[in-house]
Amino acid sequence: MLEGIGKQSKFKATIDKAKAFTIFVYAHHNTLAMMRKYTKKRDIVRPGVTRFATSFLTLQSLMEKKQELRAMFSSNAWGESKWAKSPKGKVAYATVKSQAFWNGVTLCLKVFGPLVMVLRLVDGDRKPSMGFVYGELTKAKEEIKAAYKQVETNYRPILDVIDEKAKGRLDSALHLTAYFLNPFYFFNNSIIQDDPIIMDGVLICVEAFFPNNVNVQDEVINRELLKYKNKEGGFRRPLATMGCATNNDSYDPGK
Repeated sequence: MLEGIGKQSKFKATIDKAKAFTIFVYAHHNTLAMMRKYTKKRDIVRPGVTRFATSFLTLQSLMEKKQELRAMFSSNAWGESKWAKSPKGKVAYATVKSQAFWNGVTLCLKVFGPLVMVLRLVDGDRKPSMGFVYGELTKAKEEIKAAYKQVETNYRPILDVIDEKAKGRLDSALHLTAYFLNPFYFFNNSIIQDDPIIMDGVLICVEAFFPNNVNVQDEVINRELLKYKNKEGGFRRPLATMGCATNNDSYDPGK
């Protein structure tokens, strides 16, 4: 998913420039020592599990150290170094001084950041992820739309990649049902029950869990789910509402 989006020209150009910049800095002892002096020995390259994860973490690190890197390339030490006059040194200087480059880094972080959070949730083991994946993916899409100020022609190519990669993997009937049955999402946005795609997923799961038993299916769909939708019984208690108000590591809708 991330690599598919990263191949789009608007992101690839920024990622390639960041990669060339870091390669240049780390390729020479003097430039590396100078960088570490200005960043107080903090590296700008952060290794990730995948190649693209490394690219994202590096972009994040570059943004965190933007002022220090600009100061380095404005210093007398840089100006007097032999690397300042080299072709690659001039490219590195142009990159770190370019506002367009930093705008590109900001956009990359706004687009990839929410998706990285979703993938970390999927790969993590701190709590069961099934009840959160679809909800967090939906949230990530909204954040991406906001990054483009809701201009569909700009965000649509990104969402198309997300939808293609998520299809059957992160948006199965089971994911949709778990999303619907997670009080954190439903109690904060009951309009979920009006989404035909979500409710069709719920019906598919009920039919799969209770095959050839229409009576039980009817009981679940027309009686038990109504109690959940209407917050009847234990769902009505203030403690239940308070318990699902915050999505943190301790919150598990299955408990």
